[in-house]
Amino acid sequence: MIKEVIVVEGRDDITAVKNALDAEVIATGGFGYGEEFVENLKKIANTRGIIILTDPDYAGEKIRRDISKNIINSKHAFLPKGKALKKGDIGVENATGEDIKEAIEKARPEIIEKREEFTKEDLVQLGLNGMPNSREKREKIGNYLGIGYSNSKQFLNRLNNFGITREELIKALEVVDLNE
Repeated sequence: MIKEVIVVEGRDDITAVKNALDAEVIATGGFGYGEEFVENLKKIANTRGIIILTDPDYAGEKIRRDISKNIINSKHAFLPKGKALKKGDIGVENATGEDIKEAIEKARPEIIEKREEFTKEDLVQLGLNGMPNSREKREKIGNYLGIGYSNSKQFLNRLNNFGITREELIKALEVVDLNE
């Protein structure tokens, strides 16, 4: 059983996660949750911890940011868009059990202290910004590291905030380059 409680958006997400894992799962019910829900999550985070697994779309990222802002000791799990897509519908409920397990296994906590392991210049030198294939490369690296896809500014924040080491990033680049 997973120690942390997994936070998802809806009932279908709960079903998908419970089919994949032995875990306690709670749904936000979309973005309309209130202060009482956040206070409940804070209590859960202090006793068991939480893992945020929202849909890889705008609304899911907005919910993730809001919860993360209110609960500083949460972990983040990401599903690649391609693994959460079915007939034009994007969501955790569309992912396979294996993909959900992998996302939870790769869940990372945010680092509370400010950390600047990586800079914009690093992204340019590594081909993750400013090159014709930078977007695709960030997406593959983000999926490999379990931090999801994002634009270059957010990608830099995630590398620093989720404690990715230089060695981890270099290994991810090597693996992605080998598979291209």
